[in-house]
Formats: sequence, C-alpha cells, structure tokens
Amino acid sequence: MPTIRAVEAQPFKAQAKRVAAALEFLGSPLTDQQRQRLQEANDEADPREATEQLQQIFDERVLAVVNINPESRVKVSTGPASRRLVEQGWTVFLVKVHNQAGVTASLNVSSPHAAPVYKRSTGDKDPEPEIGPSDVLDRWMDVDLFDESPLQPNLSGLEVEYRLLSIYSRDAGKREASLVFDVGQGTQDLGFRNELPVLFECQPAVRVRLDVLDDDGQPTTGQFVFRDASGRVYPARSRRLAPDFFFHDQIYRHSGEEVTLPPGQYEVTYTRGPEYRILKRTITVPDAETHEESFRLVRWIKMADYAWYSGDHHIHAAGCSHYESPTQGVAPPDMMRHILGEDLNVGCVLSWGPCWYYQKDFFDGAIHPLSGPSHLMRYDVEVSGFPSSHAGHLCLLNLKEDDYEYPSPVEFDWSYAAASGHFSGTKTKQVGEWPSWDLPVLAWGKQQGGIVGFSHSGWGLQVPGDELPNYNLPKFDGIGANEYIVDVTHGVCDFISAVDTPSVWELNIWYHTLNCGYDCRISGETDFPCIYGDRVGLGRSYVKLGEDEPLTYESWIEGIRDGRSYCSDGLSHLIDFQVNGLGVGEPGDAGRASYLAVSGGEKLNVTAKVSALLAETPDETIRRRPLDQKPYWHVERARVGNTRRVPVQLVVNGEPVERKEILADGSVQEVAFEYTPDRSSWIALRILPSAHTNPVFVELDGKPIRASRRSAQWCLDAVDICWNAKKEAIYPRERAAAEAAYRQARESYQRILAETLP
Repeated sequence: MPTIRAVEAQPFKAQAKRVAAALEFLGSPLTDQQRQRLQEANDEADPREATEQLQQIFDERVLAVVNINPESRVKVSTGPASRRLVEQGWTVFLVKVHNQAGVTASLNVSSPHAAPVYKRSTGDKDPEPEIGPSDVLDRWMDVDLFDESPLQPNLSGLEVEYRLLSIYSRDAGKREASLVFDVGQGTQDLGFRNELPVLFECQPAVRVRLDVLDDDGQPTTGQFVFRDASGRVYPARSRRLAPDFFFHDQIYRHSGEEVTLPPGQYEVTYTRGPEYRILKRTITVPDAETHEESFRLVRWIKMADYAWYSGDHHIHAAGCSHYESPTQGVAPPDMMRHILGEDLNVGCVLSWGPCWYYQKDFFDGAIHPLSGPSHLMRYDVEVSGFPSSHAGHLCLLNLKEDDYEYPSPVEFDWSYAAASGHFSGTKTKQVGEWPSWDLPVLAWGKQQGGIVGFSHSGWGLQVPGDELPNYNLPKFDGIGANEYIVDVTHGVCDFISAVDTPSVWELNIWYHTLNCGYDCRISGETDFPCIYGDRVGLGRSYVKLGEDEPLTYESWIEGIRDGRSYCSDGLSHLIDFQVNGLGVGEPGDAGRASYLAVSGGEKLNVTAKVSALLAETPDETIRRRPLDQKPYWHVERARVGNTRRVPVQLVVNGEPVERKEILADGSVQEVAFEYTPDRSSWIALRILPSAHTNPVFVELDGKPIRASRRSAQWCLDAVDICWNAKKEAIYPRERAAAEAAYRQARESYQRILAETLP
C-alpha cells in the first residue's frame, strides 16, 4: 500500500495518538512493539520520516483505503489487513483516508449485508412481509465507524487520517460483504468504485453452556446480560431474532442451553424477575470449542411459599417494539421463555390490533400446551386497534371465543382503518365489524365466562397534583379506563388495571367509584412491550390460593375477579391482608368476596405480613422523578428520606388514616392497625407507589358504602365529560344505546349522591 507523503507531521502525530487510544478503548490495542514504534515516530524530528513511520504502523490494520479526489468523489480499494472475523463478535479494522479534497464531513459506511433483519411493527393488522428468510440469511453482519472521543465525528481535512471500522459477524464460515463508503450525498464515484467486496473468514466462537440453578438448586431459566470490556452487549441486538428480543439487553436461557461468545472476558448480570437479587460476576471464555459456566440464582423472597402466585395479565407477542417482519410478531415458545425467565406464574398473552389476524390463530380458549405446573400461559384479547378503542382499551381474559358476537342479528355497512365492508348476522370476522363503544364488548366477554377490565387505566385521566383522592376532573380523552365511569355502574367490569400508568391517574377514578359503593377490583399489568418494553411482569398481580391448592388458570383469574390479590412492582409485598380475620377476596357476608358485616362502633383489627427490598443507598434517578415519569410504580419512590424504610399506609375510603414504617431489607414483617369506622367503608393497605391491596368492604349495620358526597359528585360530573369526549366516535347506529347507558349511569350516581351523608 503506497505511503502518502504530502501530510503535515504535527497534526498527523496528534491524530495518531488519538487512533491508538481509540483502538485501546475498543479492546484492540497496539502491541507492545507497535506502541514502541509509535513513540519513536512521535519523537522523530524529520517530518517526512515521522509520517512514513506512522503510516507503516497503522497500515498493517487497514482493511479499506478510501480516496476522496479533488472533486470530492469517493473510491475505495483493498488494504492489507487480514480478513478474519469471529462469529458473534466484533473485529476492529482501520480505514485509511486519503483526503485530497480536504473534506470535513463525516465518513459513512454501509453494507447491504448489514441491512436490518427485522422491521418494527407499524400497527398494521395484516402486514405484508418485507423481509424474507433469504434476506435474513444474507444480512449476517454489522458495520460501525467509531466517531466518539477521543476521535472526532467528522474528518479533519488532513491529507491522511485513519478511522476505526468495527465489523460484527453473526455467522461462522466464509461470508462475503460489500462495504460502501461516502462522505455525503453525491460523493460516490462512478462505476460503483466506492464499493469494496470483501471475502471474510469468520472463525467459530465458543459454545458456552449455561447451567442455571434456582435458589433451591434445581435447574431453571435465568435472565442474562453479557457485556465485554467496551460495554458491548452479546449477542448483538441488531442481529437478534426470537427467542432473543432485539429491544432487550438481556437474553433468557434454560439450564443446559448455550450462548455463543467469542473468547474473552465478560461481565455477566443475572437474575430472574423481581423476587430475585440482581447478581454480577466476571467470566473468562477461553479459546476453545466449548465452555461451561454455572450460575446459582438467589431469591430475596418466594411468594409461592406463602401461596401467593404472580401474574401479568397484559403482555403482547406483536406490536409496539416487536417486529412485523420477518414474522408477524413472535411465537408462543418465545413468550413462554420470557414468562419463565421472569418467574411469572401466569402470563396472559393478548392478541390485539397489530398482526391481529396472524396472532389470533394462537388463541384456543385454554392454557397453552407449553404451560407447566407452576408457570401458565394463555392467549386472550386486548380490544385495542378496534372501533371502541377511543373509549378505553379492554383486557378480555378467560374467553371461549375471540371474535365478537352480537346478541341478535344486525346488518350494517362499516368502514374502519382503511378497510370497509357489509356485515349481516351475529358473529364478526373483521375488526371493523366490532362495536364502537366498550359496554357491549365487556358484556359479551362476561357472558362467556370471561374476566374483563380496562387496560393502562391512567391514559386520558390525567389530573394535576399528586394527592389522592384528587377532585380535579380529567378530560377523558385517552385510551385508559375512560368509559369505566359508565360501565362500572352496569356491573360489567371486573377490574381496573394499574402499575403501567401514573399511580394518581389510575387510582383516582377507582377510589371515587369505590367511595360510591362499587366493588370493581384492581390488577397489575405491564402492557409489554408497549408502555414497558423492559421485561414481562414489570407490573404484576399476586393472587392467593389455598394452602394445598394447585395453581390453575381458573383459580388464579377468579382471584383477580374476587380481589383475592394485590398489585405490585414485585419489589414490595402486602401478604395475607385481613380485617377482623376476613382475608381479602375470601367469602364474607352473604358469600360476597371481601364483604365484612359489623355493627356500629365495632373496632376493626387490620393485619398483614409485609416485605420490601430497597438498596442501602437511594437511587436518586428514580425517586426524584415526578410521578408522571417512568417508572410509574417503584419501591424506590416510597423510600422514607435517606433511610431504608418504607411506609405501609392504612387506607380508608381513599384517605391514609395511619401508617407504619418497615425496614425494606427483604424480611417479612407483621403489621397491625386498629380502626373504628363511623360509616360503611372500604379498607386497603398500600406502599405507594409500589404495592396496593384490593379492598375489604366493611358494611356497618347492613348499610351500603356511601363514603363521600364529593366522590359521588365527581363521578356524576365525569359521566358528562366522558360522553362529550366520546360520543362523536360512537357509530350513529349505536349512539342511542350508548346514550341510554350513559343516562343510566348518571341516574345511578344521582341516587348515590342523594343517599350519601355529608
């Protein structure tokens, strides 16, 4: 390779030092001999001799020589570097730039073989495939020109300089790539001379077997993040397809499975959901065909030992962060892997608008065959991307049928989301044939034995201030629990979702309706990977089963319906909440779940076991954020000052009436309160915003709960706001029925207002 002599020595020496530092930063440092030669070249007084020596040092690593002619046209030729890559690893090369034009733009590189292997979801219900299997096979590499400190983003304009090119190979064996260089639009030379075809030999990496042991020593599934000394994540996210998700740093592996890593040193972070401690250690992968590493997971709590079982009723296999090509979302085995890796006892995978017609084929009205005794997966429906979405998205669980069916024959023309048609009959086939408001959908779900409620409740219910209850009225202009204010009065809503929107927004409407005597329950969710793409089960519910009762989907979902549960971020727990011996969700007065009959003046004894886990040092990046910024629920937000304590609050009719602090060291501690209500009331415990129990409904002398005139007035006013916000999006053919339902809701709140004492 020719040496270029027309280059000023002083700036070239400075640039050479930065290149050497960048090589070291990327884990590909100069050898001791090369560092000595670099020092000698920098000490050389003869400018011409110095520049020649520096080029001789770096030219050995040059893969491509880029020439920018005086007209700023780019052409590229081959350098002398070895064309060896490593499977699943990065290899650093140098690019020598002969800049005859003195260009100071950025140098860019691309390759058709580094094109994306996926297309992220656009929300299309039936997207056309844009990336096929052959495309995936051909897109085997990644290329990256390093332009961070100590280098500069742009070329300096110096006659000669070097840039660092990192190339990642997904595969082993011989692979050809075309590298394309430019310094901006219109700078490519004629005849494709800015393209360089290179045949690489990709050396096989090491198959690293992972033995993953649970806290009890049994094989299990773990969550792993592998990083090299430069902070790069393995396997590379840009080449990932299921079961590894490209939008995650972590991967999930069952015990005995492998991860492919190049030889080297890695920092490994490993855990398994929020009931486990997050551990780190460094491993060294030798230059060998295979290697084995063992990881023992450590719990800080095991809720199943207390007969409380976790679940996330809102996770998706398509849409949002998922891809729609090369496949329309991911498959059941991929979702089951993530459910296991986060130790979710129950995972509800909801098909919805994106890729609806493909994903709904996985629905069969039963738990999936991949389920095991302690980890269950079931496909159900979120009504999102449907005509009723404007009124609030719905979670429909435990369905027998996933195509809406009208209670009696109807006929109409429809048009929705660029599709249209004519419908006649009862059972729908197309999304656009569904109702345009929520109440009939909820009623249909319940009629077939479903457990139904609202998703991501806080959207559209934003209110100023952090106080609860909050008497400001929201706009009801979103996709959360908006129509809930009406539907709860019709007895068709089993739960309202929490944990995945700001706590004040989602709890406020629930508190107000509880104060009116309605007994809808609360349930935790993640809305993975939409609101949260971090992991499944970030928001979750824990359901209490009998001491020797096996885990079944039916018993777990009935616990959501009956409120035999609490919602949580998994980092704090409110266990066995009882009022006068009646456990939350247990049959009480007249067989009603959670209803306790007492006489006026009778004292209530409230007990629970409580546990939480905080780091010893506060995480200011979380706890100083406003409540309307993620993470919306996190135990760090509940920390008392700089202590390691959190407050457990006794909540009566939405107001905290007493609190007791516990040490958040992971131990299980008992708390007890005494309270004498002066009226029928609902009672709950919370660690806000981290965990919240469902209520126990205490009726004094047989009277229903009428806790607050202000809440009743709030609900009455809210019906009108909601109607005005939603009515135009309700189809004219359905508007009269909707208006009647809203009118009935107004009458219900008016009656409750009249029955409520000041």
